[in-house]
Amino acid sequence: MRSSNPVFSRRGFSRDNGYAGANAQQPQAGGPAVGTNPYATGNPYAEGATNPYATNPYAPQDVQTGAPQQVRGNVMTIDDVVSRTAMTLGTVVLTAVLSWLLLPVDPANINKSYGIAIGAFLVALVLSLVQSFKRKPSPALILAYAAFEGVFLGVISAAVSTYIADGVVIQAVLGTMAVFAGVLTAYKMGWIRVNRRFTGFVMAAAMGFMLLMVVNLLFSVFAGGDGLGFRSGGLGILFGVIGVILGACFLALDFKQVEDGVTYGAPREEAWLAAFGLTMTLVWIYLEMLRLLSILQGDD
Repeated sequence: MRSSNPVFSRRGFSRDNGYAGANAQQPQAGGPAVGTNPYATGNPYAEGATNPYATNPYAPQDVQTGAPQQVRGNVMTIDDVVSRTAMTLGTVVLTAVLSWLLLPVDPANINKSYGIAIGAFLVALVLSLVQSFKRKPSPALILAYAAFEGVFLGVISAAVSTYIADGVVIQAVLGTMAVFAGVLTAYKMGWIRVNRRFTGFVMAAAMGFMLLMVVNLLFSVFAGGDGLGFRSGGLGILFGVIGVILGACFLALDFKQVEDGVTYGAPREEAWLAAFGLTMTLVWIYLEMLRLLSILQGDD
């Protein structure tokens, strides 16, 4: 099981402490050997993939056969993912509201507020990178990321609401919730199949999207204005829609990974990584939705 991240590379959940769950499959012939990287032979979400937790070298061994025994306790559940995600998103919302109220974006303090927002974004970026490369989830690190991300979102949202269109923030929040509900429904109904082809397409599209955004930023810094025009006008609307669609695709990957973790008996601590990935994906969707709605209302 892997935690999704719409900005950085997909980081695998820790394999060393995985436990085989009640529904765990036995290793197939020709599958990865015990103690080896279960992801080295291909995408774990491809059809026919073996259980990445079924070959845990640290699981209790059967005294007669020497095969790993199935362990039912201390495994991740949907309730664990929901509670951890609620804590992480709650931290984002709380710090966003506080920053909105305590850091007004009036002309007299606009530079100070923007400076704090940029600083909070950079700190959140560093914290997310550190967590992405850690072998095990750190609840304190994830909640700290959520707090600084909330500060950034609060200031940006207040600025958009003040200078572009009042009420656009509520619309972006409702839009993000609608995307979440829609993707969850489509996934549960089986309308979205997350397999190797789907994962590869989403990752390739995300890399291309991010590359274009970086090029646009460089052009805007050195040439001034909106760079290549990806942040305004018709082109901005198109890329805003693409950004929201990419976020929806990442949500589908997140749901698949959570489902696999619960099915294969991932350790309970991995619920924090699921919450981390879901939070980052929802932040991505909210920012793209906010930008898209801002362009649409700005053109009215």
